[in-house]
Amino acid sequence: MSSEYYSSLLSFFLILGALVFLVFLVFHLYKRNQIKRISSLPFPPEYRDILQKIPLFQQLNPQEQEKISHSILIFINTKDFIGVSLKLTDEIKLIVAFHACLLLVHLDISQCYENLSTIVVYPNAVIAKQVNNNGGIYTKGAFLLEGQSSSDTVVLSWSDAKKDAYHLQRDNVIIHEFAHEIDFLNGVANGTPPLPYSKYHEWAQVLSHYFDRLQEVTLKNRDWGKYKLIGEYAATNEAEFFAVISERYFENPKVLKKHFPALYNELEDFYKMHKDKI
Repeated sequence: MSSEYYSSLLSFFLILGALVFLVFLVFHLYKRNQIKRISSLPFPPEYRDILQKIPLFQQLNPQEQEKISHSILIFINTKDFIGVSLKLTDEIKLIVAFHACLLLVHLDISQCYENLSTIVVYPNAVIAKQVNNNGGIYTKGAFLLEGQSSSDTVVLSWSDAKKDAYHLQRDNVIIHEFAHEIDFLNGVANGTPPLPYSKYHEWAQVLSHYFDRLQEVTLKNRDWGKYKLIGEYAATNEAEFFAVISERYFENPKVLKKHFPALYNELEDFYKMHKDKI
């Protein structure tokens, strides 16, 4: 082939690269201006009234409350909320946004879940179908789905989310699903969120120890002891284990710290929520 052909091919790829860079630059500037515009918006008084009814918001200090209020506005104004047989209200959007942003309030990672685009909200838990394979024998079943997440979409049951939001207990479906979203920031949900390189070994060692022990207890279904706090569902896989213990960390930090101090310390080192508080 002639040198003219290679020269034309090179010119094509240079132009293509320049166009891709230009599109990326325009998008980046658009996002930056969008965040700047949203940041200048006043925080609605009706939002504040709802937040004051949420126990986890009440536990935040004034600086954390101010920071999370800023994040909530960005979250609500940059995500698509879809109600299925449900009229979306400020209360629904605010409760979802608050708990999502709560997980990030002390994290130096992508703000407001940049890869997440859509939150789908159902009025109640959804009946989902499941196919199980046990030694080549396939069985079909159905189960109630309170929430589900992928890297770009979160599905929630409003009846469960509302109950969890206004009453401190050990479970919180919104925290659970957004812990999965944090887990996805590494590209795959495997129970290991984005960590400094120096922290990976200790994180894996501690969480693997407790996950393996929980699986042993779950298989035997006896002598649960302190593992009742974590529960059977967390033994499903490492991703579910991380999501469940994240729920316990935010909902029952003192109990988690008492019974699983090493596990608590890893979560505290990551989320940094309870320093000098408990």
